[in-house]
Amino acid sequence: MKVVSVNISEKKGTIKKPVDVISLDPYGVQEDAHAGDWHRQVSLLGVESIRRFEEMAGRRINYGEFAENITTTGITLFETAPLDRLFIGDTELEITQIGKKCHGDSCAIFREVGNCVMPKEGIFARVLKAGRVTAGAPIEYHPKVFKIGIITLSDRASKQVYEDRSGPKAEEIIREFFMEMKRKAEFTGRVIPDDEIQLENLLREMKENGTDIVFTTGGTGIGPRDITPDVARRCIDKELPGIMELIRFRYGQDKPGALLSRAVAGTMGNTLLFTLPGSVKAVNEYLAEIKKILMHAIYMIHRLDIH
Repeated sequence: MKVVSVNISEKKGTIKKPVDVISLDPYGVQEDAHAGDWHRQVSLLGVESIRRFEEMAGRRINYGEFAENITTTGITLFETAPLDRLFIGDTELEITQIGKKCHGDSCAIFREVGNCVMPKEGIFARVLKAGRVTAGAPIEYHPKVFKIGIITLSDRASKQVYEDRSGPKAEEIIREFFMEMKRKAEFTGRVIPDDEIQLENLLREMKENGTDIVFTTGGTGIGPRDITPDVARRCIDKELPGIMELIRFRYGQDKPGALLSRAVAGTMGNTLLFTLPGSVKAVNEYLAEIKKILMHAIYMIHRLDIH
């Protein structure tokens, strides 16, 4: 995997021209029209995609004609995913978007050929580590591995009076979710008593360790030992009330007891936190709804404008 060309344009909507070297800074490619404080600072396209398109165009396509900053070989760029990383030479890029909306008549290559490969097979990235990139620079691809924490709160399960079933069920559901999304995930599970200090310390530890998502099970009711939502609110920066309100409304219509759940969701820095009830059935019900918004929430928390 390596770079075959680096390219720059001074105006948007025009083809880019190959240059000897490009310099990346926190705003993208210096002297390039697309640099700025946004998520599509650097564009990349594989030479393999360009060669396929040449057959349709009936002519040779020059590097940069699809307005890509970096032309690559040896990596199927459009099979990567947002939040994956590319290490190119001494620079580091974070992938932020796969493909884009075609500009149609405002795109030079589209006006000539009536089609364009960039919207389907090009990718975009932002700069995490600045540096210089030249043709021939090696590329290392590091897929994002999501760190998932699952905490079961139960006095009796923590003493092994009975087996924890809700935590493993949550892991099973979320593991399957990431497999279906073709994303990698690693899990950390803990079983603790209904203890405020232990829970708060563990939540803050997971946040500091860069855990992407934390799910708790248990302690969301109104019993004297149900402390999970109270501790969670002390740790979150922004509460996300909508998803839990929806779940209570949906299941509370048939099972009024579900309306007594005090489950909360929110963000702790770049960590998402969801507190779930302790029953296996409730874990199934809650995660069925949470899965629908999970990736969108992850992208939003990382400032990715992906809808």
